[in-house]
Amino acid sequence: MAHAATMSGIERYESQLTPGWGKLMMWVFLCSDAMSFAGLLAAYGAVRLGSSDWPIPASKLDVPLTALNTFILICSSVTMVKALSAIRRGDRKRMVLWLLGTIAGGSAFLGIQAFEWTHQIVIEGLSIKTSLFGATFFILTGFHGCHVLSGVIYLFCILVRAAQGAYTPEHNSPVEIAGLYWHFVDLIWILVFTFVYLIA
Repeated sequence: MAHAATMSGIERYESQLTPGWGKLMMWVFLCSDAMSFAGLLAAYGAVRLGSSDWPIPASKLDVPLTALNTFILICSSVTMVKALSAIRRGDRKRMVLWLLGTIAGGSAFLGIQAFEWTHQIVIEGLSIKTSLFGATFFILTGFHGCHVLSGVIYLFCILVRAAQGAYTPEHNSPVEIAGLYWHFVDLIWILVFTFVYLIA
């Protein structure tokens, strides 16, 4: 009897602790990932400063289209906030709708990026082999694009669980953790957009 009570106490303790560990582990991952992006951006800056014939980004890249794409990604971050807010109010239906909006925003971002890559490769003849500009462009945007794709898949899994009623006002930590990842992806893109597209 005492053993059962002790085990019950351990289970309650672990169930309360686990969500906090999930958030902590996501922060650890995001910090390590941020260092990866920092290294790539630092390498980009070093290569660019060391090049005597680096092109003006606006002459090679479609800045207005990418600005629109950036706006779409920022809006998807807003819908992610709305999704978390909805489930904390107990509104599962709106959470599902806002999650769908977030996934749609991420998918639109990937679609526009795929269009931009196709244009650069097929029309402009730019590739990872043609120049340092091409190499850094495709590596940076591609690395970030992989993160967006991972985020869309991650959010789709959260959406499926949400539709099954897995989250409640008391239990919504997985939604919050997914939101942390998505906001990180959004913030990193703002830095990539500024460095690669805007700084002349």
